[in-house]
Amino acid sequence: MNAMASSSSVTSQSASRPAAKPAPHSFRQPLTIKDYIGYGIGDTAINFTFASLNLYVVYFYTDVIGVAAGIIGTVMLFSRSFDGVIDMVVGSLVDKTHSKWGKARPWLLFGCVPFALFTILLFTVPASWSETWKVGYIFVSYNLLMIAFSSMAIPYGTLNSMVTQDRAQREGLNLWRMLLAQVGVLIVTNCTYPMVQLFGGTQMAWAITYAILSCISVLLFLVVFKTQKERVHTSEMEEQVPLKESFGALLQNKYWFLAFFYFILLTIAQTLYQGGLVYYAKYVLSNEGIVGVLTFAYLIPTMAVLPLCPKLFGRFGKTACLLVGTVVYAIGFIMPVLNPTNLELFVVAQVLRGLGQGPITGAVWSLFPDTIEYGYYKTGVRNEGLLYSGGSLGQKIGSGLGTALVGWILAFGGYNGLAAVQTPSAINAIYQISLWGPAILLAVCVVIMCFYDIDKRYDEIMAGVAKRQAEAERRNANAH
Repeated sequence: MNAMASSSSVTSQSASRPAAKPAPHSFRQPLTIKDYIGYGIGDTAINFTFASLNLYVVYFYTDVIGVAAGIIGTVMLFSRSFDGVIDMVVGSLVDKTHSKWGKARPWLLFGCVPFALFTILLFTVPASWSETWKVGYIFVSYNLLMIAFSSMAIPYGTLNSMVTQDRAQREGLNLWRMLLAQVGVLIVTNCTYPMVQLFGGTQMAWAITYAILSCISVLLFLVVFKTQKERVHTSEMEEQVPLKESFGALLQNKYWFLAFFYFILLTIAQTLYQGGLVYYAKYVLSNEGIVGVLTFAYLIPTMAVLPLCPKLFGRFGKTACLLVGTVVYAIGFIMPVLNPTNLELFVVAQVLRGLGQGPITGAVWSLFPDTIEYGYYKTGVRNEGLLYSGGSLGQKIGSGLGTALVGWILAFGGYNGLAAVQTPSAINAIYQISLWGPAILLAVCVVIMCFYDIDKRYDEIMAGVAKRQAEAERRNANAH
């Protein structure tokens, strides 16, 4: 309860901070704490699946099902590359959706049950089948899940830009989204393995566990549908923009490309870390049951920093906070190299990573709504679904590459999921996945964000958006 009050307070402070040059229109919509929490729990539901894909799926396939790590890496890469195309298609379809519930909300209403069912199917690989047939089942079930995932994640993310145009309120929505996303990750990391053991530790136990989590996710998505309202409407936004024109406008949006590539590299780094954590705990720290504790050490600092983000962004700027957070995050991956088997040092590194992750988590999903406004300001084309799909697309590509790299690097190191003891080369592969890979990728992320200067231009951009909307309203009035 206190955490809610604190976050609500800082959100309110962020929403009320004055701009250097006020735009002609505030773009403010009346939002309450119900709107913020109602939106945020959608990412709790998403992370029941997404966090599981990063943390447990490769481990499940290699150590429970017994499929070779290299094969799994290749399947994941192909599937996520295909899913990137689906993201762009779904984003375009969201732009063209018009219903009594709005553009994004109907996708959540009708997509939540298929999303839950395909999540369960991921963990029901027929154990008696040959490896070839198992791989075929994994390929089909995984790709069906990715289609369902896009059909939920894109509309859910796009909803942010349809609830309000006020930047501070969008950051507030993003804050709650990221805060409650961490709750989803904590539930997955601390409840999944104990639940699997409770239900017998077999493959069926995994299926039962995810049946329970998936049913909860359906209920949470229905709450998002019920509590949210698509308030942003202008006559020009309702025009049907041809797909070719929409892509042409995207190509002129330099900030979208910077955010897109930052997101890809960030997600690869996070996926390597998350995918390698179970292996690191099991074979380096000699305790696979400690994953939940390690995740607590990582996410509690993240959740502590998140409520402070609106104030930090208002004082120092979102980009500056992202830069500092990314540097701190990278240092957290370098520290354990000093003594990889030392649990205490690894826990300290986890805390440092969590502190760095805080401002990243608080800001990264609000990059794309900013690029939507810039794109409209520059081109006169408003394509929320297509542009916002960049976040999910970058996340999917990064997660696919990261997951593939986990499998490939393990295979290159000679990892055998059915062996009780791993070779030195396999342990070294775990080090590369868990430590060096993320550190190098995060360093590149720092370079990219040095060119993302939209904070300095945001008042100018929103003034231009207000001018375009006023012109569109005049044209609409004259036409009638």
